[in-house]
Amino acid sequence: GTRLAPKEKLDIPVLFMPDTMKMYEAVVVIHVMRENGENWPYEDSAALSKGLKSSVTVAENGGIQGILWMYPVHGIPEAPQQKLVPAVVRCRARQRVERRVEVLLTGVVPGANAMPATRNSAMVNTNKPANIQEEVQVTDGFSTTVEFLYELQYQSNETKSQLGALVGMHLIQRERDTESGIVTLIFNIVFAPNKPMRNKATLVVQCTTGGVWKFPMLFIATEPEVDDVINIEAVGLNKESIVGFKLTSQTR
Repeated sequence: GTRLAPKEKLDIPVLFMPDTMKMYEAVVVIHVMRENGENWPYEDSAALSKGLKSSVTVAENGGIQGILWMYPVHGIPEAPQQKLVPAVVRCRARQRVERRVEVLLTGVVPGANAMPATRNSAMVNTNKPANIQEEVQVTDGFSTTVEFLYELQYQSNETKSQLGALVGMHLIQRERDTESGIVTLIFNIVFAPNKPMRNKATLVVQCTTGGVWKFPMLFIATEPEVDDVINIEAVGLNKESIVGFKLTSQTR
């Protein structure tokens, strides 16, 4: 029953308040008819395409009685943002380090014992070298149909171009606590910086059934080790001493 004047805009508010970490789907349907009840003239309504027939209401006299707009809505809940301590991955430039990063996901669906989404997510960083495993281990009681997508997001395209080729990430283990419903994901992070830097990133985990969790990370590359020490011995006062050494470029 909302009246619209020509060229007038209509805002349609959509409220989303999820109670579990799963994706919700809905369709916003808008039906428009003329205020005077007359039809829009359309000479060849029988020749309407299949796609158009689903979005218009054709009257008996061949005119168009109403027009439908259908907007699908996907509601993807995101874990509450909180002040988590970033997981720090530190390495000297021109070296390589591997670290295990453990994240806890609350409210994962499905699961009868899943905790509400209002519970805080947590992140644990263990600075022990990781033993790389070829396959993801799934403990008993964890549904193998639940899959997770993950990626590292950076603050800018410049940071992404700088860190993208220097950081590798692989999911090596996941398990679920049958009592609390909390899912634990363990990642193996490889960091091989080529120069000193300090950049922030965000580990984003998304469940295929819906739900997004975000965890802050910090990558720090310290000064590299000294390559060599060059000693120059003086041959006498006011005389030049020369020493030669080679530099080899690792790239073209």
